[in-house]
Amino acid sequence: MSDFDLAKLLARRGAERYDLHARHLNHQLPRMLHTLGFDKVYERAEGAYFYDAEGNDYLDMLAGFGVMGLGRHHPVVRQALHDVLDAQLADLTRFDCQPLPGLLAEKLLSYAPGLDRVFFGNSGTEAVETALKFARYATGRPRVLYCAHAFHGLTTGSLSVNGEDGFRDGFAPLLPDTPVPLGDLEALERELRVKDVAALVVEPVQGKGVHAAPPGYLRAARELLHKHGALLIADEVQTGLGRTGDFFAYQHEDGVDPDLVCVAKSLSGGYVPVGATLGKEWIFKKVYSSMDRVLVHSASFGSNAQAMAAGLATLAVMDDERLTENARRTGEELRTRLAALVDRYELLHEVRGRGLMIGIEFGKPRSMGLRSRWTMLQTARKGLFAQMVVAPLLHRHRILTQVSGDHLEVIKLIPPLVVGEAEVDRFVTAFTQVMDDAHSGGGFMWDFGRTLIKQALATR
Repeated sequence: MSDFDLAKLLARRGAERYDLHARHLNHQLPRMLHTLGFDKVYERAEGAYFYDAEGNDYLDMLAGFGVMGLGRHHPVVRQALHDVLDAQLADLTRFDCQPLPGLLAEKLLSYAPGLDRVFFGNSGTEAVETALKFARYATGRPRVLYCAHAFHGLTTGSLSVNGEDGFRDGFAPLLPDTPVPLGDLEALERELRVKDVAALVVEPVQGKGVHAAPPGYLRAARELLHKHGALLIADEVQTGLGRTGDFFAYQHEDGVDPDLVCVAKSLSGGYVPVGATLGKEWIFKKVYSSMDRVLVHSASFGSNAQAMAAGLATLAVMDDERLTENARRTGEELRTRLAALVDRYELLHEVRGRGLMIGIEFGKPRSMGLRSRWTMLQTARKGLFAQMVVAPLLHRHRILTQVSGDHLEVIKLIPPLVVGEAEVDRFVTAFTQVMDDAHSGGGFMWDFGRTLIKQALATR
């Protein structure tokens, strides 16, 4: 029997974490973390908090880019995983039908009237890849439309419908897909007239910048797409599972009936990667049209027992703890309190979003002193001011947040759906203090800004 002991291994070599990454993984990650002062050592996590070796708590307003919808280490999901491992199921035989995938598919579809079947993969980008393949096959057309500034994943197919050039640069040639502005129905119809479009893939609320589709757009887009023989794909990888205050974000608007819906992130319970593509019956039956095509699209680890158990436990927790309702209620309180600060701070431009997916955008100030500092930052690199806000939130207030995208002056808040009034109070108090410092024109924030400027100029 092997003498492998995970606890001893971590105790012996855990302190090497940043060196190990620098030597063997993406060497730019530790470099970036060191530069920003984000090279913390978190010892454990629970709910919406991390804890360091001294027992200090850090409020998580990032949720692992949306993965930790239930917070960290929810006891119900932990128990489900213990149970499924102890059951020693005959998993992934490939030549039987286990009950857990069917049960999770049944439960997922109960939240999505009008959708009939599910394909399980392992990630959000796989869910998008599945939707792209199914849409192309079902329509017999090659081209997929996507929205400018969209993010749908980083594998080659999903990258082809990614609206951020920074992710696409250097990876061409990609698939022959075409961007249209979010909300622009005329641009959508112009592309549809060519008669080669399989689908439009759209985030109901874009992750990059936190821009919601305009009211009525998704419904009108679906009508246009169906009129021209194309499909609507709703990418709910980040917005789904209660994040925006409805189970799916497209459900904010009556009459929106997507043909395919992509799900992942929170469905994992924060433990076992899982992605799902929900779709109409006729699409699945066209793709899997005969026994010869039974494996025409599959995933080696798709539908594995651990992922299915985590998914079922996650949905049970969401129902039992009414987390979708909490996201709506708590998100509205947080957004309202932050929006009330816009008139108070000239550097604060707008607060927007839905549920617990909130964007805080900064803009050019009016006063001469602040404007000169703002211009200096923008000249070096757009997005530095937002990073200047993120840094003191962590260093001074022990709150982890993120800049919403490259070259964006937007902070995105996507905390675990379990946060409540105490976390709202903590964040608003900290953010107000950071904004006070920013408008004072000196201190830690602007000293840190000068460090960022030097770094930005050095990398040109």
